[in-house]
Amino acid sequence: MVDDAGVTLAVPWREDLVGDPEFGVLAGGVVSSLLDHACGLAVWSALDAFQPIATLDMRIDYLRAAEPGREVLARASVFRLTRSIAFVRGAAHDGNPEDPVAAVQAAFMLDSDAGRRAGANLTGRQP
Repeated sequence: MVDDAGVTLAVPWREDLVGDPEFGVLAGGVVSSLLDHACGLAVWSALDAFQPIATLDMRIDYLRAAEPGREVLARASVFRLTRSIAFVRGAAHDGNPEDPVAAVQAAFMLDSDAGRRAGANLTGRQP
């Protein structure tokens, strides 16, 4: 779901996504991928036009294990957008947003070439 406040994505619980078969908990990589994807989509939804982006920095604090058998939802929103970087915050939960599984803060590099050709900044000459 995309709205003015950000993006929400969900990943259903599946046995092949479990990190520890003894406890049935989703793998941490699934949660980090979900958060990265939600953050990236939040950046695209905040931009006026589609442009290339890349995760520049992402910090995830894992607060607790998700409940076995439950889907995990991620919510992310851009809190600052500059010409070259978007700053995003978000969290993942398994049903109660007030009791998150993980929290994320990330920075995304934006395409800020101002219409110049690739490598123009390396020669010192303008195209």
